[in-house]
Amino acid sequence: MKKIRYLSLIELTAFYDALGIELKRNRTERIKGRENGLFGVPLTILLENDQKKVPGIKVPLIFQKLLLKLEETGLETEGILRVPGSASRVKNLHQEIESKFHEDTFDWNQVRNNDAAGLLKMFIRELPSPLFTVEYLPAFITLVEKVSNVKLQLQALHLLIMLLPDANRDTAKAFLQFLKKVVANEGKNKMNLWNVSMIVAPNLFIYKGKHANQEEMQAAATTAHIVRLLIKYQDILWTVPSFLVSQVRKMNEAAMNNTKRQMMFDKGVRRLLRRKTIGQERPERSESDIPEGVIRVYAPLHSKVSMAIQLNSQTKAKDILARFHCENSHTALKNAKVQIQSLYEIGGNIGLHCLDPDAYMLDVYRANPQAEWVIKPKSS
Repeated sequence: MKKIRYLSLIELTAFYDALGIELKRNRTERIKGRENGLFGVPLTILLENDQKKVPGIKVPLIFQKLLLKLEETGLETEGILRVPGSASRVKNLHQEIESKFHEDTFDWNQVRNNDAAGLLKMFIRELPSPLFTVEYLPAFITLVEKVSNVKLQLQALHLLIMLLPDANRDTAKAFLQFLKKVVANEGKNKMNLWNVSMIVAPNLFIYKGKHANQEEMQAAATTAHIVRLLIKYQDILWTVPSFLVSQVRKMNEAAMNNTKRQMMFDKGVRRLLRRKTIGQERPERSESDIPEGVIRVYAPLHSKVSMAIQLNSQTKAKDILARFHCENSHTALKNAKVQIQSLYEIGGNIGLHCLDPDAYMLDVYRANPQAEWVIKPKSS
């Protein structure tokens, strides 16, 4: 993802330049937030603390709990997110959560839905740095003000999402998935896509400084439109564009080739030893060992842990998943069913790549013939 961010910035700069737009960026100032607690704490610090309790977690626990509370009881509440909770109750709940959350003694049943929504917005608003970052705030605004074509807006928005730090992107994804559920219950909660966007935008795109209020008012309609795009087209935005994945492959292949060239200039004795080692211990597979278009897929959580699969032009990642599902007993998959299984491309000219279910496998195989293929639960 570091390479993806680097490439995304190059692509975004070229994209804006082609449209005749200046890519403006704010200076990133180190804003020191709280180092402990829940509200007003940087996302990275929250995650560091939470990962001691739940290794591998990507979204802060307090944020997950607020979303879960609202998903369980508040999605059908009329005016959810729009109708404010009691200011005094929210203040008291805030203080109580800060003191009791990590001890698991806080009673979530006492929290009313509108108060939970108030706490959720407070959490986002009090982050030391906005969820969509101070640095790229002007780029988001310029995108809508200067470009009227929705397809072009989405192309630029996609690259901007790729530029976000991991913690910001994962938290934004969880939040936008929740907002999509709110809009899906419009019939009962009376909150349509535009209502939700107008209410949420000021919490996501926060201006700071002397003229902050004036700037926020001027940008209100623009930021609401951005949030509307983010909610409506989010399924596209979280997938890394295929052309960026291709560029990462080329970068990795170039690095591997440079490493090989360096080894060729090594001492003669080491070259001889290496040839002997390769010949005796690690023989390379010939083309006859691995037929063209055949991959071996590993699935550690299944009863049948590996399978050779012949690919054709129509084979998709989801077809391979379905085949493993059919050929393994239901009893052996009890643990595997708890989490969603995905097919991963590992090694070769990529690090770890979770494949889209509709990815054509022969194309991926040809792009990275040295990869390993593993079915495992998708990271939460």
